[in-house]
Amino acid sequence: MNARARTARGARTPVQQAALLVGAVFLLVGVLGFIPGITTDYDTMKFASHDSGAQLLGVFQVSILHNLVHLAFGVAGLAMARTAPAARMFLLVGGAVYLVLWLYGLLIDHHSSANFVPLNNADDWLHFALGLGMIALGALLTRRTTATK
Repeated sequence: MNARARTARGARTPVQQAALLVGAVFLLVGVLGFIPGITTDYDTMKFASHDSGAQLLGVFQVSILHNLVHLAFGVAGLAMARTAPAARMFLLVGGAVYLVLWLYGLLIDHHSSANFVPLNNADDWLHFALGLGMIALGALLTRRTTATK
């Protein structure tokens, strides 16, 4: 049975389920970034600056912009999970975006104005894992398989 046939009946394909889960996690992270206590040094949060001292779970440097990006990725994931092709695109393109963010974080000085998102080392390596994971999900959950006799 192909992906379109299964989605026509309401059942989600594995790639749609993955996009839905990833989108939901991004939404959760975006919301948690705005909750004092879960985000430490909340009172030092800036809109977009390397000076933002707020850290999600005391580890990942966040700002209002950073949280809004997570929320936007979450909404995109949920919306694109409606069809298998869109879910696949969300995972592949989103994963590529996170790999670019990983490279950006490695190349910029974290204490410069170029770090406007902001990013720290923990963010950089999380972006690397997210990028690889999203691309793997998008690629592996939509592989064509052939029936063997």
